[in-house]
Amino acid sequence: MAAVAAVAVLALAGCGSGDSTASKTPGPLASTPPTSGSEPNSPSASTPTSSPRPGADGPGAPAADDPCETNLAAPEISRAVATLPRDPRSNQGWNPEPLAGNYNECAQLSVVIVKANTNADNPNTRALLFHRGKFIPTGVPDTYGFNGLDSAATTGDTVALEYAGSVPELDSVVRFRWNGSGVELIGNTGG
Repeated sequence: MAAVAAVAVLALAGCGSGDSTASKTPGPLASTPPTSGSEPNSPSASTPTSSPRPGADGPGAPAADDPCETNLAAPEISRAVATLPRDPRSNQGWNPEPLAGNYNECAQLSVVIVKANTNADNPNTRALLFHRGKFIPTGVPDTYGFNGLDSAATTGDTVALEYAGSVPELDSVVRFRWNGSGVELIGNTGG
């Protein structure tokens, strides 16, 4: 019985706000500070902190116990890629391993960028948008050609996709936002 209690305490300690993107995601998942009337054993009565878990410090690291971390290995990504029509230029499928992204099942809007499964020098790329971890297959503006994510301009409900090419004057960032019922284009900045 003592071992079960110890495992439960360790599991709760591993979910501290210091290693999660949930604090950046608006909504009911954000933690609230304890009130003076909280019971000592209730989860909101303590605010555990912890250092990041091994393997959870890079993009694409497995999300282990926290669904609100970026997880570029989430099975939802490969399921979404499998539903895509072939790349129009090469007539090939898409590689399910993301080039970039911030997939997060807690975010209002997150994204992964995949490339055509071809050996061409410059394969087509495509961004896949997700709402709360679910792929948005229709009603999304054109998302071909992006090859990066501007993390400084990306929030819990907005993604900023980058296009960087061999001609710096053509580099751009395009922002998409979840408006409560769908995705809308909200900004485009050129290089």
